[in-house]
Amino acid sequence: QVQLVESGGGSVQAGESLKLACRGTGIIFSINPLAWYRQAPGKQRELVASLITNKRTNYTDAVKGRFTISRDNGRNTLYLQMNDLKPEDSAVYYCNVRDKFEVGSSYWGQGIQVTVSS
Repeated sequence: QVQLVESGGGSVQAGESLKLACRGTGIIFSINPLAWYRQAPGKQRELVASLITNKRTNYTDAVKGRFTISRDNGRNTLYLQMNDLKPEDSAVYYCNVRDKFEVGSSYWGQGIQVTVSS
């Protein structure tokens, strides 16, 4: 069974930082594409950052220069370092992993709340 468990969310003031973590079981992070998504109330889920298997990373323009996606292969954990948080970053954040060996297979964490107050 593939399980993804997020942690590290919470409530902060604008300008502060948080670091999200997503620990996986049943799938190897080091060889599979990884990503963080977020969804605010009443809005579509959007891709925030991705880390593909060749180690290239991509970020949505709204978070470039502020967020950093990374992984710890030994802990099989994906991270999202979020600096200089803004109220518009408030959302539920979701960890996502694609299985490179199964066509169309993608796994999601339960989501973790990030709230940024001005």
